[in-house]
Amino acid sequence: KSHLFKYLIQSTTSLAERVLLIFSYRGYCSRRQRRLRKTLNFKMGNRHKFTGKKVTEDLLTDNRYLLLVLMDAERAWSYAMQLKQEANTEPRKRFHLLSRLRKAVKHAEELERLCESNRVDAKTKLEAQAYTAYLSGMLRFEHQEWKAAIEAFNKCKTIYEKLASAFTEEQAVLYNQRVEEISPNIRYCAYNIGDQSAINELMQMRLRSGGTEGLLAEKLEALITQTRAKQAATMSEVEWRGRTVPVKIDKVRIFLLGLADNEAAIAQAESEGTKERLFESMLSECRDAIQAVREELKPDQKQRDYTLDGESGKVSNLQYLHSYLTYIKLSTAIRRNENMAKGLQKALLQQQPEDDSKRSPRPQDLIRLYDIILQNLVELLQLPGLEEDRAFQKEIGLKTLVFKAYRCFFIAQSYVLVKKWSEALVLYDRVLKYANEVNSDAGTFRNSLKDLPDVQELITQVRSEKCSLQAAAILDANDSHQTETSSQVRDNKPLVERFETFCLDPSLVTKQANLVHFPPGFQPIPCKPLFFDLALNHVAFPPLEDKLEQKTKSGLTGYIKGIFGFRS
Repeated sequence: KSHLFKYLIQSTTSLAERVLLIFSYRGYCSRRQRRLRKTLNFKMGNRHKFTGKKVTEDLLTDNRYLLLVLMDAERAWSYAMQLKQEANTEPRKRFHLLSRLRKAVKHAEELERLCESNRVDAKTKLEAQAYTAYLSGMLRFEHQEWKAAIEAFNKCKTIYEKLASAFTEEQAVLYNQRVEEISPNIRYCAYNIGDQSAINELMQMRLRSGGTEGLLAEKLEALITQTRAKQAATMSEVEWRGRTVPVKIDKVRIFLLGLADNEAAIAQAESEGTKERLFESMLSECRDAIQAVREELKPDQKQRDYTLDGESGKVSNLQYLHSYLTYIKLSTAIRRNENMAKGLQKALLQQQPEDDSKRSPRPQDLIRLYDIILQNLVELLQLPGLEEDRAFQKEIGLKTLVFKAYRCFFIAQSYVLVKKWSEALVLYDRVLKYANEVNSDAGTFRNSLKDLPDVQELITQVRSEKCSLQAAAILDANDSHQTETSSQVRDNKPLVERFETFCLDPSLVTKQANLVHFPPGFQPIPCKPLFFDLALNHVAFPPLEDKLEQKTKSGLTGYIKGIFGFRS
C-alpha cells in the first residue's frame, strides 16, 4: 500500500491534490503504527511516563515488528514530502524537511539491519537495501551532493531491476515503476556532475510524460529553461519563407529552440492522451511567445502600421516574427484537431453496441473539428506579410480543398444516417469535385500535402459509399408501400375516419388509442321556430251582454231563497 500511495503522489499534477495525498498518507502511517503497537502490545510506556523500546532480532518471530520500523520511515518520508511542497512559499521549512529526511534514512537503516537476520528471506533483504538506498539518495539529492546521490540511486535501480527479472510479470510491474521513478533523478544528478548528454534524455522524459515528472518536475523545468536560455544566447535570427528575421526576445528564442524537441516528442508519443498533452503544452508556450512579441509591438506606432523604411507593403521584422509565431500556433492547432479527427474516425469504424454510460461518437463531431480547421486556414491566409506570397496562398488553398472534401464527406454520412439519399448523393459528388481539384492542382505542392489525409483514399471510399447509397435508396423506394400505412397513421386521423383503409396501428391497443375526436367538434343545426300571434289584434269577438247576470235587488227573502236553492 505504501508503494501505491507513493505512485499516486508522484503521478498527481495538481499541487493541492499532491499535498492532500501526502497529508492523507502521513495520517495513514500514524494510524497503522498505532494499530500495530496495540495489536502487538508493544507500547512505549503509559500516559504518565514514556519508556522507549526498540525492535530487536529476538522479536522477529512476528513479521509485523518489521512493519513498525517501516511505518516510522514512511511517516518521516511523507512528512518530508509535505514540507517540500510547503517550502516553495516558506523557505524556512526546508530545514525541517532535511531533518525529517535524515530521520527517515535512520529508520530505513534500522530496518535494513534487522532484515540481515536469518529469519528474513532474501527478497525482503534486497527490498530493504533498495529502500534504504532510495531514501539515502533523496537526502543526498536535497543536499545537492550529486555524486553520493547518483551512487545511491544507481544501487537502488540495480536492485529493483534484478528483482523485476527474478519474479513473475505481475510482480515485476511494481519494480519497473520504481525504476522509472528513479531514472529522472539519476539523469539529473549526472547532468549536475558534468554529463551534458543527460539534458537531452531529461527533456525526452519530460516530453514523453506530457510535461510532468512527479516531485522532480519543478527542478527539471528550471533546468530545461536554464539550458535553453544558455543556447538562446547564441541564437540571433530565424529564417522563414526566404526572409531572415532577427530574434531579440529571450522568451521567443527559448520557444524556437525547443520547437524541434516538442515536434519530435509528439511524433514519438505512443498514446493519444500523451499527444494531446504535448500539443497543449506546445500551444501554451507558443501563446506566451506571441504575447511577448505583442508587448514589443505596442509602443512603436510605425511597427503597428506594418511599414518599414518607407517601403509600402512590407511589414517590419517584429511583425513578420509575429506572423511566423502565429503560423506555428495555427499549424499546431490544425495538427492537433486533425489528430483528434483520426481518433474519432477509428472510433466510428470500430463502434461497439450502444452503451448508455458512454456517449458514442457521431459524424457531427468530425464536422465540428473540420469547421475549426477551415477557420484556422482562413486565419493563415490573413497573416500580415504573406499577402504577396503566391506559393503560400496556393498551398493553403489546396489544404483548404482537402479539408473541405473531408467535411463534405462526413456531412453526407450524417445525411445517410437519417435516410436523406438525395442530399447525401449531392454531397458525395461535391467531395469528388474537391478531391479531383486537389489532384489536378497539386503539382509541386505534393511534398507539403503528404502530411494531410490521403485524397486518393477518400475518392475510393466515396465511390464505394455512392454505390451503397444508391442500393439503399432503391430498397427504400421498394419498401415505400409498406410505409404508406404508417404515414397515414402519422396524419393523426382517428379510427372512425379511416375505416376503409387497413393498417396495423399498435397504438390502438394502448390506453392512448385514437378512436374518435374527443371532445367532438361543433356542427351547425337548425334553430327552433318561434310563433308570434299577430291575428289577435284584428279579431272581433261577439257580444256577451245577454250572457251576463242581471243584478237584482234582494232582501231577506232573497237571501233565504239563495240558501235553499230557489234562486231564479
